Amino acid sequence: MSQLASRRIVLGVSGGIAAYKSVDLCRRLIELGAHVVPVMTDDAHRFIGPVTLSALASEPVHTSLWDDASVIPHTKLGQTADIVVVAPATARVLSAYATGSSEDLLTATLIATRAPVVVCPAMHTEMWEHAAVQENIKTLRRRGVHVVEPEIGKLAGGDVGAGRLASTDSICAEIIRVLELSHDLAGIDIVVTAGGTREPIDAVRVISNRSSGKQGYAVATVAAQRGARVTLITTVDRAVPAGVLEIQVETAQQMKDAVDAAAVSADVVIMAAAVADFRPVICADQKLKKADGIPNIVLESTPDILAGLGQRKPVGQILVGFAAETDSLVAHAKAKLTSKCLDLIVANDVSAPGVGFGHDTNAVVILSPNAPPISVALADKHTVAHALLDSVVKVRRQKQETK
Repeated sequence: MSQLASRRIVLGVSGGIAAYKSVDLCRRLIELGAHVVPVMTDDAHRFIGPVTLSALASEPVHTSLWDDASVIPHTKLGQTADIVVVAPATARVLSAYATGSSEDLLTATLIATRAPVVVCPAMHTEMWEHAAVQENIKTLRRRGVHVVEPEIGKLAGGDVGAGRLASTDSICAEIIRVLELSHDLAGIDIVVTAGGTREPIDAVRVISNRSSGKQGYAVATVAAQRGARVTLITTVDRAVPAGVLEIQVETAQQMKDAVDAAAVSADVVIMAAAVADFRPVICADQKLKKADGIPNIVLESTPDILAGLGQRKPVGQILVGFAAETDSLVAHAKAKLTSKCLDLIVANDVSAPGVGFGHDTNAVVILSPNAPPISVALADKHTVAHALLDSVVKVRRQKQETK
């Protein structure tokens, strides 16, 4: 009865036939101890009356940016929420949220909040499977939004297929899970690196690799969601998660300098970046001309950032490395785990379909010195990030218990 005690939940209801199920969800959240603040779109009024939710919820339904008692209702709702849940989430609301459109109170609240957000899509199969809807879902997931996917079942009009709103039990379980995760890294300073370094050959050419930075950004996003103070050191120009401090670098040396400075006070360092192993000894000031013939490019080793961090690791700090391999995955990862004094290493076979560089998905094995390997099957990179941070939490707890 108290799983959600004192939790302030903004329950958004948009205009789909499944809106009637939000009544049961509201009732269940109240039973679990939550303070439920309902927000309805104008279209939702066509399916259920606001009086119904007002009678069941903790306070009357909020419906308008202009008629609310608060001068800036969306800001107040967003700032005071422990979590925002949209059930059902229609294709229109998903599109507005993904593109930053704030045409009503619900979408404005979604954009104004820094609380965790759970969206529960519900629509006909053809709409759910449309490329635009799926792209919006990918965008929201990449930004850290939690998605409770629709179920397969009976739909409006007698159709059967994917698009039915998830069950109340499933939605409540996800809300509880997200709220539990949102605090397990509270107060912890985490440094994350992302992207592939670029080592200049001349004024326009570089030596680099295929890293997109997606996994590092997913780790930074999820860590921030779980309460950590995150510094993201990156070579990639991507949207930075809210609350994350971004430091842009380009070369391995620049990354080393930034990481060394940030790692001094960090509780956890996660080296997800793909740092170049070699760089040209000499970088030409001007573009090398094809007419001058094939240049003789002499390479030298770049600094081993991870090994240096392992040698200087403060007591209690957790150091995490990544191993992108194409063969002997576990053997190579174990060797790196030991030689670089790591607490955890995340290994993936980048030659496998859908894994590693450039993909939205990944499949990894997480290794630590004193525990069995943890395998994460092919999943989106935020799922992999959660699995990694679960391991970080476990290792941190073990270190604290042995002090």
